[in-house]
This record gives sequence, C-alpha cells and structure tokens, in this order.
Amino acid sequence: MKITLITGGAPHYDAGLLSGLVEQEITIDVIGGDDQEHASLFRHQKVTYQNIYKRRNKDASVWQSLLLIAASYIGIIKYAARTESRIFHIQWPYKFVLFDRTALNIYYKALGKKVVYTAHNIDTEARDGRSSCITRFSLRVLYRIVDRIIVHTARMKAELVQTYGISPSKITVIPHGIMTAAPETSLTRSHARRALCLPKESRVLLFFGLITPYKGLEYLVEAMAKLPPTDQEILLLIAGRVKECPSYWANISGLIDRLGLKTRVRMDLRHIQDLEIEKYFKAADALVMPYRKLYQSGVLFLSYRFGLPVIATDVGSFKEDIIEGRTGFVCKADDSSAMADTISRYFQSDLWRDLENRRNDIREYAVKRYSWSNIGAVTAELYSSLVHK
Repeated sequence: MKITLITGGAPHYDAGLLSGLVEQEITIDVIGGDDQEHASLFRHQKVTYQNIYKRRNKDASVWQSLLLIAASYIGIIKYAARTESRIFHIQWPYKFVLFDRTALNIYYKALGKKVVYTAHNIDTEARDGRSSCITRFSLRVLYRIVDRIIVHTARMKAELVQTYGISPSKITVIPHGIMTAAPETSLTRSHARRALCLPKESRVLLFFGLITPYKGLEYLVEAMAKLPPTDQEILLLIAGRVKECPSYWANISGLIDRLGLKTRVRMDLRHIQDLEIEKYFKAADALVMPYRKLYQSGVLFLSYRFGLPVIATDVGSFKEDIIEGRTGFVCKADDSSAMADTISRYFQSDLWRDLENRRNDIREYAVKRYSWSNIGAVTAELYSSLVHK
C-alpha cells in the first residue's frame, strides 16, 4: 500500500510519525519543502520525498512570493493527478487555508483519493481568539469532506461531535507521540546549568516554546510574585520566540518589572534550535505550562522525552496526560494563586526531592504510552481499513 503524507506545520511531529510509519508494510510519498529535504529519515528506502513547497526568499517581492506559492499549488495539483497513492494524509494546510480546507480537498476526492486529516487543533483560530464565520464554515466543509479525522484526545473527539456534528465513527483518537527529534546526549544537570549560566543550587522553572497570548505566561509571572518567602530562590527561565504579538510581550515585560521579578526571571527570546533543546530541559526542575486554552501540545511530550516533570493548567488533555505526583501536577487555569500553590506543592513533593531517579520513570512511562512505533501501527491500520472499505 502506498500513501501520501502532506507535512509542513510541525517538523518534529512529522518526523516522529514518519519514523513509526516506515516500520509498517507501506511505502510513503512525503510532500514537503526545502527546509525538510535533507533530513535523514526522508531518505529512507520506503520514503520518496516530494519537494513541492518551495521556500520564499526574504528579499522577494510580494508578486514573487505569490508566484512561488502558486507554483507550489500547481505542483501538488499535478502530483495528485499522476500519483498511484490512494490515501492522502494531511497533517497541515499550506498557505491559503480556506482554499486548502475546501477546494483542494474536493479535488483530491474527485480523483478518487481517500483523505485522512489530523486535526492537531479543532479550531486554531478560536484558540487564538480570532475566529470568524468564514473560518468556522471552512472547518465544517473540511470535516465533512474528509474520510477520516484523527485527533489526539477524547476531549477533541467530543468537541468534533458536539460542535460540528461529526459522526463518532469517522473520528479516530491517536495520541501525540513523544518528541524524539531533539537529540539527547550524556549532558548532566550541572553542565546544562553551567552552559545556561544558571545558579547551581537554584530551583528552576522552565517556560518553553513560542510566546503567544493563549499560553497564559502572565499567570505564571504573577504566580512567581505570590510564592511564599521560602520559595524566593525559585528562578523562571523563559526560552522561546515571541510570536507576532509585541504588545502582549510588552505587557509581560512590564509585569515582570512592576512585580520586582527582574532578578528572578531569565529570558532567552529566540527560536531554540534542536541541538540546544536538551540543555534547557536538563537544567530545569520542572516545565510549567500555564495555558489558557489548548487542544494538545508537543512541548509536554518534549518534556517527557527528557524526563522532566510538568506543572500545567487543566486545559486540553493535560489531566489525561499528566499523572498527579508521578509525572507532574495540574492546577486551575487563569488563576495565578492556584499556580503558585501548585508550584509550592511540587517543590514539597517526593517527585522533586527524588527528581534524578524519577526522570527515568517519566521517560519509561512516555515511551510505553506514546511511542511512535505504536502510533505508526495504529495509523497504518486506519489506512488499510479505508483502502479495503
């Protein structure tokens, strides 16, 4: 059986899924762009890489950029017409999301393709606070056109059924896999802290990834100011790029100043490369995810990959994915006092006191439950059922 995997939105997830799929009895055409072309996994004997999404030159004019995007769409349209692949598994839309959700999927169906869509977010625009009638309409069309929808949690499945009226039989829950793309070495906690210029004896909380309003960083900053005197040596390390929200970050920065936290907050405001990720997660005592709204997050599974406990708010599937006292703690969202109490509770727990030994336990739990081998097998079964149907 041959399938087509359309990638582009999250390279770590795409690579993880592909690593599981190549273990199955299928061959795979991967649709991607210049940024992924040289990845070793894409040169696997079962994989044919189709470099269709060309990278735009930063100095290109608007018209040059539009022509490049148009050429990419022509490329995928031509590919779909000539390929023998019967399954198109779409991970992410390309540039013109409304066109991708509607016309492009109708085209695939007209060619007789079975279309599988992974809904990493049920409604990304609603999550980001900018939903509209047009985007909701395009999602309704998308969810009805495709043959099967993959979601990562039972909550996401319930939302698809309740909000969009999708039949439960059309939805398959397949968990997010552990994030293995970031390499791990023998780097120790002390060496990681030295590399990041962090005090050896401090207790370090890590906020990692894109900085954007739905992630609720302001509640974590406020929680730092509400910690009791016994917890004043706790440091917050913010590592990640501010995602097109300068006013939001200005508010966060001003909040840090007003609360007198400048000496207790360290910042590395940039995209963190894969080779650097390890030192942040090995230097920290816990990852904190104070999110306000979420469906699923790869950062949680990145933390598990390095055996780092997670303190998160009760949104999305965090309560399903975090075992209280074993892999982390969950608290109320949009509540800095609850976040402060949970941080204090974590640093009084056996999980933190025995952290170095517990890290292995977290890794083993994650590998067992979220391995890409298992995910690849379940996904391949879904493909097979569609082909035979």
